[in-house]
Amino acid sequence: MKSDYRNLLSPLTVRNMTLKNRVAMTPMGTNYAEQNGEMSFLHINYYEQRAKGGTGLIIVENTCVDFPLGYNGTTQLRIDSDNFMPRLFKLCENVHRHGAAIAIQLNHAGASAVASRINAQPVSASDVPTKDGGDIPRPLMREEIEAIARKYGEAARRAQIAGFDAVEIHAGHSYLISQFLSPITNKRTDEFGGSPENRARFAAMVIEEVRKAVGPSFPIIVRISADEFAEGGNTLQDSIEYLRFFEKEVDMFDVSAGLNSSIQYQIDANHLADGWRAYLSRAIKEEFGKPVFVMGNIRDPKVAEDIIARGDADMIGIGRGLIADPEYVNKVISGREDEIRKCISCNIGCAGNRIGVNRPIRCTVNPCVNETEDYREVELLRPCNVVVIGGGTAGLEAACTAAEAGCTAFLIEKNSQTGGLAAEISKIPDKNRLGDFPQYLRNRASKLRNLFILNDTEADAALVRKLNPDIIVNATGSVPLLPPVKGLRENISIEGTKVYSILDMIENLSSYPEDLSGKKVVVIGGGAVGLDVVEFFAPRNADVSIVEMQPVIGRDIDPVSKSDINALMKRYGVRKMPDTALLEVRPGEFIVRNSGEEKTLEFDYGFVCLGMRANNPVLEELRAEFENDDVEIISIGDSVRARRIIEGVSEGRNIINVLRNRKFIK
Repeated sequence: MKSDYRNLLSPLTVRNMTLKNRVAMTPMGTNYAEQNGEMSFLHINYYEQRAKGGTGLIIVENTCVDFPLGYNGTTQLRIDSDNFMPRLFKLCENVHRHGAAIAIQLNHAGASAVASRINAQPVSASDVPTKDGGDIPRPLMREEIEAIARKYGEAARRAQIAGFDAVEIHAGHSYLISQFLSPITNKRTDEFGGSPENRARFAAMVIEEVRKAVGPSFPIIVRISADEFAEGGNTLQDSIEYLRFFEKEVDMFDVSAGLNSSIQYQIDANHLADGWRAYLSRAIKEEFGKPVFVMGNIRDPKVAEDIIARGDADMIGIGRGLIADPEYVNKVISGREDEIRKCISCNIGCAGNRIGVNRPIRCTVNPCVNETEDYREVELLRPCNVVVIGGGTAGLEAACTAAEAGCTAFLIEKNSQTGGLAAEISKIPDKNRLGDFPQYLRNRASKLRNLFILNDTEADAALVRKLNPDIIVNATGSVPLLPPVKGLRENISIEGTKVYSILDMIENLSSYPEDLSGKKVVVIGGGAVGLDVVEFFAPRNADVSIVEMQPVIGRDIDPVSKSDINALMKRYGVRKMPDTALLEVRPGEFIVRNSGEEKTLEFDYGFVCLGMRANNPVLEELRAEFENDDVEIISIGDSVRARRIIEGVSEGRNIINVLRNRKFIK
């Protein structure tokens, strides 16, 4: 046991379950299940990798107890029938062989179900949707409520027989039990509505049925939204009050937060600090004297250790962090903290994929979420030199992967530091977590003796020729897009014009006053980059406007970031101008057109954030130089077209397939 983490790595016993350490993988939807709701072998491998990585407790994602009305998502797991038990048994068997315990989260979606998916009207406590634009549910009748409670008990018994060590009942995050608990969604006037005791009655019935089904020794965990962070919703004190009515048979509380309308506190926004929810878990623990989980952007193992040492929580829940690095716990145990591939809380491959567009989850920083990293074990069949031009995240991933596969790799970077645009954006205070990924890649690169990094070096064909390449990877990134708008090129980034790009803002971060009251900031471009500018200036009391040609601002960003930035813009009164085109740029004015009418927007700080474009300064030269050689030249990341980190990293890892196709590896 590493002495720095003696509390985090200590065992914990709850009823008949003993956990080898205090790290739990919290339940997160994946879209990995089969179409019928059965667990897939891809799914089993995904969880097994996290168990193999040292995690003490795996909690399987929310699993439907009542199909179809309780079904949530596109390929949600089911446990409402014995048919699903064989694969669940196989999962438990595989996880247990690595010394991890495993629980499963039991859930009913209620009004969070989608009518078009379940082919029925969703049900709930009342007729209140759980999110804007959601289907209007019908209120459940008493006999239906009782039947659903029994289904929870039946599902828990199946879980116990299948080999799970505990069950978790989901009573938060705008699902059915939460819909009864929250005054936002519970407008009933019968015995299930009104007072805290009445709103807690359904939860108490569920827990009673589960305890009856699993017996006195089997652990029951309950996940709650301890603070809903929504107007009219339960606060921490409200939650403590209603928990008194069903805490008796609960063995552990999984202390979460937020509803659908405040999803940035449920699936934490990237600017929220490591362990920010610890005050919530401590309050629940002090009130009820039972073990509690805490989660919330916990990436740094020192933060996790301190939370346990202080007594703020008994278990550290890590969700996205274990998507990013299944080996998190093993790296902590063996003193390899600098090798942890920390989640950057971008919410793109996980929440963005699953909630936003119904895809299976992926990860920006981990290109093999549900696979092993066995490429490190491949045999190099013959010597291979790989030359990578550009040291951003895509280039670093390609260079590291090639070196780990046994190639001699050279990385040419024109700047003094690698990391590219990700490293630059991370200088913005609310984006500093983004910098963890370039730092991880640098740490990884520094340990590879067959990877040579040439900083402060401009790549050209002559230099690349000297390195005798077999494969050349062009990863030269992108630069700000400057469309042919009148006056734009003549005024942007020119002294005295007050018109800037995002890179100009980053370069001058320290020069902006903390209080910009009375100053006007106008941002052209309502995508992720423009919203980064808004996020920086709005809290400084500037008068901020954001202009976007499309009908929706932030159309392509993930649901968590969208909810967070919309709340920020509302809080600070940011003026949103969709369907508005930029016509002309002047030293202190933007001329725009909205609804056929031209308007002049004056500013003290004007930012043009119209995206990025591919930058390929040496690609054609390289193609000409190596036209008659047996050298493969590939482009990856933003040098193909401006996209996101996730695409570039995936393409960087794909160097393995290039090596395989060229017969350098099997």
